[in-house]
Amino acid sequence: MKEKKFREYQPDQLLLFPPSVKDWVPEGQPAHFINEAVDCLDLSAIYGDYNELRGYPPYEPRMMVKVLVYAYSKGIRSSRKIERALYDDVALRFLSCNQQPDHWTISEFRRRHLKALGELLVQSIQMADKAGLVKLNQIAIDGTKIKANASKHSAMSYAYMKKEEERLRKEIENLLKDAERIDREEDRKYGNRRGDELPDELSTREKRLEAIKKAKAEIEAEARERAEQEQAERQAKAETNGKKYKRRKDAKKAEPKIKAQRNFTDSDSRIMRNSDKAFIQGYNAQASVDAETQIIVAADVCTKSNDVEQLRDQVNQVIDNTGSRPVEVSADAGYYSEDNLTFLEQQGVEAFIPPDKIKHSEWRTQKALRGRIPKDATRKYLMRRKLRTKHGRERYRLRQTSIEPVFGFIKEQLGLRQFLLRGIDKVRSSWRFICAVHNLLKIFRVKTRLQTA
Repeated sequence: MKEKKFREYQPDQLLLFPPSVKDWVPEGQPAHFINEAVDCLDLSAIYGDYNELRGYPPYEPRMMVKVLVYAYSKGIRSSRKIERALYDDVALRFLSCNQQPDHWTISEFRRRHLKALGELLVQSIQMADKAGLVKLNQIAIDGTKIKANASKHSAMSYAYMKKEEERLRKEIENLLKDAERIDREEDRKYGNRRGDELPDELSTREKRLEAIKKAKAEIEAEARERAEQEQAERQAKAETNGKKYKRRKDAKKAEPKIKAQRNFTDSDSRIMRNSDKAFIQGYNAQASVDAETQIIVAADVCTKSNDVEQLRDQVNQVIDNTGSRPVEVSADAGYYSEDNLTFLEQQGVEAFIPPDKIKHSEWRTQKALRGRIPKDATRKYLMRRKLRTKHGRERYRLRQTSIEPVFGFIKEQLGLRQFLLRGIDKVRSSWRFICAVHNLLKIFRVKTRLQTA
């Protein structure tokens, strides 16, 4: 009986890998595109940061950027997981030329060049523009709440801070009186002590009191700054209308709202309600998307849970990033305001922003408003009427099929459910970098589709 023949299998052979690791990464894989795309990026901001001639040579920045872009595209953001993937993932071995920087090196590179990495978003937009993916016939603007690297249980309101400050102050006074009494008793019983011992419970309370005082002072300073800014805006508006402005209150004496809060782990983050109505400690991540191609053309992060004040900044950022004005802007009811409509009119941009919150099921069943337009029709009425027309429905429907899928992709496929870094500046750069990764993947998929068509 003949013996079954199997394919040759020799784990101990001298050469298992091909002469080039590149040959192990099939054509059409994102790694090849990322390799070519990063080579086209201007990384002078990163290279310019290396001016120390002494010491062991650092890893090539271009290689490090390729590794980060590919890792983020796979939903891997932890520096330790990236380090492991550099051994396990053949595509990463190809991009790193079989070099394996440790997790500390990866983390330090990201920390050191985080702002420059965030600014790669603009270059990704320019790359998409060259590929014909930035049309700006309509941009869809929206925000999504993303968890901060902090627990909401570490936050405290201004009202509670005042109570806690008073409670801790009394406890510390009582502890000091007890310590002084014990000292006198022990001096009589055991003689002189060193005198600089501090009870653990007293030390803990003093540290907590110091942290509360600092957070309380920051909230008070923000309230005064906000009051001064609002006064300046009201004064400028009054002067523009030829009216005399009279100050009602001294902005320097402004007090915070009792619900104003601060987190002791990440002081920039805020408690916000996300899409499923749950409260999280997080940030409001904003994005503007080309409604036809899903390319992100603007991105930012703010600490305000409402969106109405973000529209102007998003539109201005789109203009700065692309050099052009969008034809239309669509956004949900959270962005509606008279000032925002006026701003868009001044920019020559048509708005599709409903004044009321409408469920997707209700949106499909709403009937058009017919008849003559009333002479005293308000802007809200006119917007409702426009959005119920066939044209208005079609244009606003673009928003529903553009911005929401982008957020879904970033959260589900790229795994961004929580920021790893703390502080508004670091979080903003992290958000902009992951938006740049999204754009590169979108360009890759479009090019792949065209090549296989």
